[in-house]
Amino acid sequence: MSQHSQFTLLAQRRFAPFFWTQFLGAFNDNVFKTALLTILTYDALHWTTLDVGLLNNLIPGLFILPFVLFSATSGQLADKFEKGGMARKVKLLEIAIMLVAAFGWMQHQLWLLVAAVAGMGVHSTLFGPVKYAYLPQHLHSDELIGGNGLIEMGTFVGILLGEILGAMLVVHQPWGIQLVAYGAIAIAVLGYLTSLRIPYSPAPEPELAINWNPATETVRNIGFSKQNRPVFLSLLGNSWFWFYGAIVLAQFPLYAKDYLHGDHSVFVLLLTIFSFGIGAGSLLCERLSGHKVEIGLVPFGAIGLSIFGFDLFLSSVAYTNTAAVDMFSFVRQAGSLRILFDIVLIGVFGGLYVVPLFAIIQTRCDPKHLSRTIAGMNILNALFMVTAALTAMLMLKNGMSIPQIFMATAILNALVAIYIFSLVPEFLMRFIAWLLIHTIHKVRTVNTDRIPEQGAAVLVCNHVSYMDAIVIMASSPRPIRFVMDHRIFKIPFLSWIFRTAKAIPIAAAKEDPWLMEKSYIDIAQALHEGELVCIFPEGKLTSTGDLNEFKGGVMKILERSPVPVFPMALRGLWGSFFTRGQGNPFERAFRRGPFSKLELVVGEAMEPRQISPLILQEKVRGLRGDWQ
Repeated sequence: MSQHSQFTLLAQRRFAPFFWTQFLGAFNDNVFKTALLTILTYDALHWTTLDVGLLNNLIPGLFILPFVLFSATSGQLADKFEKGGMARKVKLLEIAIMLVAAFGWMQHQLWLLVAAVAGMGVHSTLFGPVKYAYLPQHLHSDELIGGNGLIEMGTFVGILLGEILGAMLVVHQPWGIQLVAYGAIAIAVLGYLTSLRIPYSPAPEPELAINWNPATETVRNIGFSKQNRPVFLSLLGNSWFWFYGAIVLAQFPLYAKDYLHGDHSVFVLLLTIFSFGIGAGSLLCERLSGHKVEIGLVPFGAIGLSIFGFDLFLSSVAYTNTAAVDMFSFVRQAGSLRILFDIVLIGVFGGLYVVPLFAIIQTRCDPKHLSRTIAGMNILNALFMVTAALTAMLMLKNGMSIPQIFMATAILNALVAIYIFSLVPEFLMRFIAWLLIHTIHKVRTVNTDRIPEQGAAVLVCNHVSYMDAIVIMASSPRPIRFVMDHRIFKIPFLSWIFRTAKAIPIAAAKEDPWLMEKSYIDIAQALHEGELVCIFPEGKLTSTGDLNEFKGGVMKILERSPVPVFPMALRGLWGSFFTRGQGNPFERAFRRGPFSKLELVVGEAMEPRQISPLILQEKVRGLRGDWQ
């Protein structure tokens, strides 16, 4: 597989213009919103006689409201129309909104500014389905994790920089209002100019009839998503991340002021390191996933969110400073670095959690329904964020402190994660497989990009150890149905992994003829449904390190299902604890040492008419070479 860097996408037209368009949109949203909230907080008497606390809650609510009202419609538009043109129209709308806002700034018309906030909510609602449905049209499957990571990083960096710039510009004397008004227009124009270079992105369903009723369309979208359980639970998992983040981030202002005894710069520091953590975790996904959609990172992220969320409670309780501090004085306080460490790792594990979920939705959802699925997710996100605000208010009303809210959220996250992973154990199974090949073994893949991104195929591999299926599973960009000896299938603990992966147990005809026939029927059904099937034609583990004779079962499979065959070879596993050979397995493992290296090599596709057991055996032997 090509071990490219995700950053090379920033130099390519298929990605860079879109990246900067969405970055500038998130940036401008937050420059405008933060400037308005800041001026209302520090100079309210010049703008309104309304309660400032009410406005500080109303304005974010007005920004979120369009996601609930118009996401269903925006998803349909993104599926019906070409996405590059959609993006340009949305950017023109942003310019118009910022012109209205500029008039409101210059005329001190608060109602126009509030209307512009709602308008920017509409702008973001329309752009959301385009944002994530665009990527799978222009990125290869091994680029999706990296591309989503860059998008998430850009979004959070844009939010952070927008909040900082908006707060700084609006209080600048005497030109603060003018700087915000004209600066927001300039950013919107720049976003439109970048959108002009977004390449053509054909509509997946141009004949779609728009349902303008958001309620019925929302119900229909969610109902459609429920039919694909991994996708639907990925939607819920993504929305849970926004619930978790909304609760934690909402506490930062009072947490910085009342518990850390810091000024505004301490609050900015907390936001900065959290955003840095999200960006770092999002970018780290590509390296940890091996350039493929690795859903095993989702449980890893969920574990980190709970551990470091709970430790944030412990570190907050241990913080003893009571003197007023600025950012630099806070860093010098005892216990401050532990608090910052917890916050940055909450961000890092949040990135590891959410980026693979986006990739799952993009790769496993029906392409014709992807934008509407994303729109449904945006509605769920908005509802979860509103629920998060109500939950936090309820906890505060019942006397919980902010550190206790962090603790409760971390525990709740663990419970939700256990529930989701119990419903779709594939997440946890992939995490265990990912963990094994990144601890016990260091696996290098060679030409795994030859495995087809879609469609049926048979993978044929040598059988060296009890770990073979797990190594192949963790290295493949797609789920695989393994055909394996029924005795290996029943090994404790490994059996749970194999059942979760929907492996197909098989027995020799003289052992269990009924099971053998059922196995061939299940294999044919899997191939008919376009799945990958992996077999070990030797029929048993090697006891010498060399290849055993390949049996004729592969020919029976191809007689029923004439699909392409991909020979593969595992190299470097022989002699490990999990192989079958003479001598004590612990001695073998000790001689190899920890973190042993191994490779999975994939050969070129072969047509069914080229296949015989002997030809396949020689192909696999050639791929393996002398390294057992």
